[in-house]
Amino acid sequence: MSNISLDAAEEIIAAAHQRALALGKAVSVAVVDAGGFVVAVRRPDGARPLTPDIARAKAYTAAVMQRPGKMLKKWQESQPVFFSQLSQLPGASMPILAADGSVTIKKNGEIIGGLGIAGGTADEDQAIADEVLAALGYELEFAAWGVTGTPAGKES
Repeated sequence: MSNISLDAAEEIIAAAHQRALALGKAVSVAVVDAGGFVVAVRRPDGARPLTPDIARAKAYTAAVMQRPGKMLKKWQESQPVFFSQLSQLPGASMPILAADGSVTIKKNGEIIGGLGIAGGTADEDQAIADEVLAALGYELEFAAWGVTGTPAGKES
């Protein structure tokens, strides 16, 4: 399993902050490796105090669940107890947070990390994440997950 490098994480964070600044937003950005361990987290001046923790939880979710948060929402809504229990597992270092602005980082068909953006609206967080990853050459296509969490097909 490959993991995202610190240099790549810093590049993503710088691009996300630049994109957020263009929207007039101060967002915190977190990048974790494929196992959900923090590579880098940045909270710029003006970002609310809780945003780094929210960004970390979003990044962690995208990495360990191996799908972007927006793809996990329906599953979480249909099985809230299951998702609540996931966060209580002994190995879970962060809560599972299926939300916009939670995007799995994938390169050459391999999941190498997770990106979390927090501080804008849900749509802004998601747009920043998607636009930055696409601009930097990361893949944004993932096979759909059914309500049970079973992949509906092969990953793209």
